[in-house]
Amino acid sequence: MEEKTVEYVARLVMEVLNDKQEKGYKVPVGVSARHVHLTQEHVEILFGKGYNLTKKKELMGGQFASNEQVTIVGTKLRAIENVRILGPVRKASQVEISQTDAVKLGVSAPIRESGNTKNSAPIAIVGPQGAVYLKEGCIVAKRHIHMAPADAKAAGVKDGEIVSVKFNNERSTIFNNVQIRVDDSFTLEMHIDTDEANASKIKTGDTGTIV
Repeated sequence: MEEKTVEYVARLVMEVLNDKQEKGYKVPVGVSARHVHLTQEHVEILFGKGYNLTKKKELMGGQFASNEQVTIVGTKLRAIENVRILGPVRKASQVEISQTDAVKLGVSAPIRESGNTKNSAPIAIVGPQGAVYLKEGCIVAKRHIHMAPADAKAAGVKDGEIVSVKFNNERSTIFNNVQIRVDDSFTLEMHIDTDEANASKIKTGDTGTIV
């Protein structure tokens, strides 16, 4: 057997053994790309008076990916096009990006839980019928795990708790500072952004373990 083949087989065996020995609650991962949340007022500024978002794909918690997309523009007039809007509309508009996006846009987006936009980065949102400028509202989303109450009970965690999650792939990555979010409408899933996923070679559907 060739040396490379032997090394490959040995690595697979070790991964299986580690998985069997590892204790903890298994969590599937979903990789979250940049996206925008809007108020109804801002939807109508961007797309026209009386306009409503149209549904492309159902998401957890009553949310959906809309067919509508916008362009986001940083303070140095650097732009990223075709950014998906997630519905339904919210009480406040916000933009969630990766750190790589922040560098491209030239903004200092803090790492925050979704909805916590106080003193966050300014950003402009451009649609086919108009534009909106947010004095604050651009963040890098804090990694987190969505759980239903039954999942939280089984995992022995509670809403707001901070945990670590290990992924046993060839990068063998442990994510610390992962926030637990519990709600009846949630489906079990850990959310990381595209930077985190690419760096650790993780894709949607992979499974990690709370350690």
